[in-house]
Amino acid sequence: MTTDVTDTGVGTIRSGILGGGFMARVHRAAVRNAGGEVTSLATSSLSSAERVARSLGVERAQSTPDLLADPGIDLVHVCTPNATHAQLALAAIAAGKHVVCEKPLATTPADADLLVEAAAREGVVGAVPFVYRYHPMVREARARVLAGQAGALLSLDCGYLQDWMLHESDDDWRVQSATAGDSRAFADIGSHLCDLIEFVTGERIMRLTARTRRVFQDRGGNTVDTEDIAAVLVEMESGALGSLLVSQMAPGRKNALTLEIHGSRETLRFEQERPEELWLGGRESSALLLRDPATASADSARLQTLPAGHAMGYQDAFNGFMADVHAAIAGAEPEGLPTFADGRRAAVITDLVLQSASTNSWIEVPA
Repeated sequence: MTTDVTDTGVGTIRSGILGGGFMARVHRAAVRNAGGEVTSLATSSLSSAERVARSLGVERAQSTPDLLADPGIDLVHVCTPNATHAQLALAAIAAGKHVVCEKPLATTPADADLLVEAAAREGVVGAVPFVYRYHPMVREARARVLAGQAGALLSLDCGYLQDWMLHESDDDWRVQSATAGDSRAFADIGSHLCDLIEFVTGERIMRLTARTRRVFQDRGGNTVDTEDIAAVLVEMESGALGSLLVSQMAPGRKNALTLEIHGSRETLRFEQERPEELWLGGRESSALLLRDPATASADSARLQTLPAGHAMGYQDAFNGFMADVHAAIAGAEPEGLPTFADGRRAAVITDLVLQSASTNSWIEVPA
């Protein structure tokens, strides 16, 4: 079961959301599931904020400065375009707020460093929604790896494939670096993949080499200067090698995050679109392990809010993440909560992927 935050000792945690798109809806639902309240919302204009607040059932709309200064808000959720993340998160921290900031935490490692330092200095919780950590079967895979059941890590075959940018007419603010940062596909979804690899294996990516591709130079009249596809080779701490394919132009793939880990004893394969399953591969036989709190590891079982056979999915994973954020605000130290330090790690790896792609070289990744 997820962490109980309905009696944290700090009262009801009151949230304000910056941004009014899809992620604002996901955050709103997760806050309410965790026993908190979304009391305010701000977007690019007050009229837009009023419209979105009504649709989400949020108490009031505010301007961004008013929301950040509001003494009635404990936790600020940054769900705005990427290039604004660092500025808004820093302002929220300066106002004494805890912060959940959508990834990428920042579009440069230097800005990510500032956020890590600011959160530590002010003593606030800073979290990044790498929520795929919160699928129970991801935690089950991690428990098996850490217990040695998979054996020594040999190789990885991983990918994150989508198709929402397949056509030249597909347009979005993310296609331009001015609003998205220098990376699109890798910063947006490759960051999730790298976080999951390091989280499940318990090893850091130590070296990488990458290639990127931009298929269309123009989308909907907008010049494109971010990548559509990235292919990355990585070397882990143990010497294990891995291949990562990230694409937003893979027809038929909607949100196909796949993690396949090859150990000397068994292979573990998790597919985000089939979150109730973990495939276990062996030389003599293979098996499909289904989610079941009665037989799961403790860390997996604590996230299972439904009995076996009752499917859990993306919103459930996000709910588990938000419950841990609230628990951390109350003083707990939840296992596996992705913090600003993890967001900084993702910013560093993204930056090195772009460097490698431009120089055609292997690059060392700081531990």
